[in-house]
Amino acid sequence: MNMRNIAIIAHVDHGKTTLVDGLLRQSGTFRDNQKVAECVMDSNDLERERGITILSKCTSVNWNGTHINIVDTPGHADFGGEVERILSMVDGVVLLVDSSEGPMPQTKFVLGKALKLGLKPIVVINKADKADARVDEVLDEIFDLFVSLNANDEQLDFPVLYASGRNGWAVKEMTDEKKDLSPLFELILNYVPEPACDANAPFSMLATTLEANKFIGRLLTGKIQTGTLHVNDTVKILNSENQELERVRISKILAYRGLERVALEEAHAGDIVAVAGIVKGTVADTICALDVNQSIKAQPIDPPTLAMTFSINDSPIAGREGDKVTSRMIWDRLCKEAEGNIALKITRTDSSDSFEVAGRGELQLGVLIETMRREGFELSISRPRVLMKRGDDGQLLEPFEEVVVDVDEEFSGNVVEKLGQRKAELIEMIPSQIGNKVRLIFNAPSRGLIGYHSEFLTDTRGTGIMNRIFKDYEPYKGEIDSRRNGVLISSENGTAIAYSLWKLQDRGPMFIDANVPVYIGMIIGEHTKSNDLEVNPTKSKQLTNIRAAGKDDAIDLIPPRKLSLEQALSYIQEDELLEVTPKTLRLRKRILDPIARKRAKPEIMA
Repeated sequence: MNMRNIAIIAHVDHGKTTLVDGLLRQSGTFRDNQKVAECVMDSNDLERERGITILSKCTSVNWNGTHINIVDTPGHADFGGEVERILSMVDGVVLLVDSSEGPMPQTKFVLGKALKLGLKPIVVINKADKADARVDEVLDEIFDLFVSLNANDEQLDFPVLYASGRNGWAVKEMTDEKKDLSPLFELILNYVPEPACDANAPFSMLATTLEANKFIGRLLTGKIQTGTLHVNDTVKILNSENQELERVRISKILAYRGLERVALEEAHAGDIVAVAGIVKGTVADTICALDVNQSIKAQPIDPPTLAMTFSINDSPIAGREGDKVTSRMIWDRLCKEAEGNIALKITRTDSSDSFEVAGRGELQLGVLIETMRREGFELSISRPRVLMKRGDDGQLLEPFEEVVVDVDEEFSGNVVEKLGQRKAELIEMIPSQIGNKVRLIFNAPSRGLIGYHSEFLTDTRGTGIMNRIFKDYEPYKGEIDSRRNGVLISSENGTAIAYSLWKLQDRGPMFIDANVPVYIGMIIGEHTKSNDLEVNPTKSKQLTNIRAAGKDDAIDLIPPRKLSLEQALSYIQEDELLEVTPKTLRLRKRILDPIARKRAKPEIMA
């Protein structure tokens, strides 16, 4: 069978998933009258809500007798672990770049990984029909990016197409007729090599993704490197040190045909398939014939830079909304997540009720927490903290990120000032040719960026765009001032009363509505001053039998400030926790009892 394996890589929101939709439609994968969801590859609820790709997904199309396996990969830096694994499975990449934004941090990240593997990208400048498109300048920027990433001469001689994924056309020159995506299909067939695999050698494949299927169990997906695999074949699993983990019988082979997974009796070298029947084997392990003794080398994964502590919910109102509340359930779920997501690291702490979860960034960990709460878990989450390390000379190093900010010129001074306070260095300032926009590029310590995004949106009145990507470990920058106000803490157990919240409004904005349950140590609002203040939100108005001469005051409650999961995680301090349940997010002090909290304060501060 004629075959091509390609990945579509790009920065978040540059149109990968929409382009794949177009390829599926025009290859005849969908009937003309078939009703399909827009961005059909973003099948996960969270992906649809956030408008981003979180998990890489495979599909395939047939074009003029050639079978093309296509992988749609995440564009967000936090899910870079997915991108790195996928690239080892394909023989070519389509690099998609927005016609007005140009190359962005994640473009640089995924392209660098692809070039190191020796892949020769096809460049597609997408959204070329936008009013603010600047295709010639973007092409120059892409070439400069290739040069800066040490691309070889062959890689620098990349083919270019101009496209609109949403409108379903691609052209070699902007003056060509814009009718369909045929030029892209033809370029993939002519430019991407067939899989370089030995069909006659014994069977071997590297597992690159893992998922659980409720009907057939664990599914490991990868590209068959050598040989042929049949259903009911007995295979062995080798880890990266060539140690045999188990011998199993393959119960099912599934291949991607359009959006459907089709069961095959046999699969051959070069094809991307999912296999069932493996119990212990996981991502980065080699599945192979019994006479193979050498594992396939897996791509190294960049280390995690951020950690949080996940612990049981021990608040007085725990267990009212979720049905998964024990430490054993939480540990089992985290281990299951870490098995398939190798960018995550899960470790036990000194306490049997809490576990440290380390990952690539706030978004990746936030998606895990959101997924778990939807599954019925109740958790207590600590403030995110960056993972430091020691250099060869004993110097303390911390993770730094490249931050690219696109903002209206009038707000740029404020952004530079705020990021400067967070120990960021301005590297470059590029004025835009269209409108009063400016692009600012910073080198910033990761810990200084925790909690900054919501402040950034406020400072730029929602018009600014900020993109971040891990750069490297650099010398520790010293203390960063924390300027958060104090909080209002409930001093009573019970239910919040509207009258009481109304009286407390002048102390600061509230986080809760009336008639919600509260408990001692729960944070109900932000104090206008820098100190924490204990208040009673359950106090009702004293009733008397004396008729008042005047009318009662009307209770006029200001709507509470509702924090999203990411905002709440970045808001809490070291001595606070975020209580996460399927229906509610609550902020609380780590130590609920006020007397014990005062005694422990010097310890917490240390």
